[in-house]
Amino acid sequence: MIEKVKFGTAQMLSPTPVVLVGCAHRSLGRNVLTIAWTGVDCSDPPVVHVSIRPSRFSHRMIKESGCFTVNVPTREILKQVDLCGVVSGRDGDKFARAGLTPVDGSAVEAPIVAECPVNFECRVIQIVPLGVHDMFVGEIVGRSADARLVSNDRVDFSKVPLVVYVNGEYWSLGERIGAHGFSMR
Repeated sequence: MIEKVKFGTAQMLSPTPVVLVGCAHRSLGRNVLTIAWTGVDCSDPPVVHVSIRPSRFSHRMIKESGCFTVNVPTREILKQVDLCGVVSGRDGDKFARAGLTPVDGSAVEAPIVAECPVNFECRVIQIVPLGVHDMFVGEIVGRSADARLVSNDRVDFSKVPLVVYVNGEYWSLGERIGAHGFSMR
């Protein structure tokens, strides 16, 4: 039998996907933030969530606009992804600072990230306070992907070098490829 031992409370379920969340607000402008507290909640209707601290700049934007986008990044833009998770949109345009391109969503008033090969546009259907985070539950109302990735109405994820988050580190296909904050060193 394999021996089990208790471990620290700082470690969570891992890995989790790393995504860029796009949002916009009529008076605050637009923003993009990195989230690893995200996941699929339902397939019919298609529902996902992102969990964000109320103190974050994007929280108000999503709460008041009622929409957000979930953009799936690749390891090629990992430095930009990390940057969007360690600087605040309160301090300026993160799209410009990270060298990312905002594109107007077709189904919601939040930008998608052009450099991300897969994008989901979501309408907020519920906000669940959970403690230090609020979970924004969103129904996917729009989808887009780079044309080279789509075949038979599906995205071929074997062509997408996905990034996941594991206890403060970024991984891709089982290989450590960075650590939280490395873009600022």
